[in-house]
Amino acid sequence: MHKISENLDTFSELTGKVCSWFVAIMVLVTCTVVVMRYGLDMGSVLLQDVVLYLHGGLFLLGSAFALKRGAHVRVDIFYRSFSDIKKAWVDLLGNVIFLQPVCWMIFFYSWGYVEFSWRILEVSPEPDGLPFVYIQKSLLIALAILLGLQSLSEIFKSLITIRNG
Repeated sequence: MHKISENLDTFSELTGKVCSWFVAIMVLVTCTVVVMRYGLDMGSVLLQDVVLYLHGGLFLLGSAFALKRGAHVRVDIFYRSFSDIKKAWVDLLGNVIFLQPVCWMIFFYSWGYVEFSWRILEVSPEPDGLPFVYIQKSLLIALAILLGLQSLSEIFKSLITIRNG
């Protein structure tokens, strides 16, 4: 379990580092859009779509990284004063009862939505928008898989903590 958890954590770290570049690219593209709009009196739907795609990718692909780093929202009123074993139990139950089912629901409910988008090779409704809407929608499946795998890693870590005391 420990080795599997380490491998899943490493993968989440790698994904998070890749996603961190999305922020820098978003800043550059947003600055370009602002300069074009207010300095040159030009607009670019394509560049605005790039920002939206990167923003969606950042949150959907970076969620497993955030979970691994403990950056998700948690009510810490009681949790912070718990022993490591009690925290492990809370984390275990939270992952098994809440996060895993949500990941599976996202996966199954978005499958048809994403599959239809791929079947028609969906494009942006805007004339100058990006033609890869189907790839963007596929990030829903990636979210479910990446977050589910990281949740599995968290489950393993909780079980190791509970077993080892």
